[in-house]
Amino acid sequence: METRGIRKVRTGTVESNKMQKSIVVKVTRQVKHRKYGKYVKKHSRFMAHDMNNECNPGDKVRIMETRPLSKNKCWRLVEIIERAK
Repeated sequence: METRGIRKVRTGTVESNKMQKSIVVKVTRQVKHRKYGKYVKKHSRFMAHDMNNECNPGDKVRIMETRPLSKNKCWRLVEIIERAK
């Protein structure tokens, strides 16, 4: 039996839920500038699968890497950490 590799997990905020069963999650990270040493914010946007359409913009969520579900979607929703206020 084959063992499954470690899957990447990211935490971010929902930017859009205008598609059916899909959300766009913005993940922010801080990276140290190579020359100046100052920390700079970098953003990545991931399209994730939301089976029950339960996320709203502004929600803080955890997503996990999965097999490709469509052309742009290879992440899925694991849990909603905090609802938008």
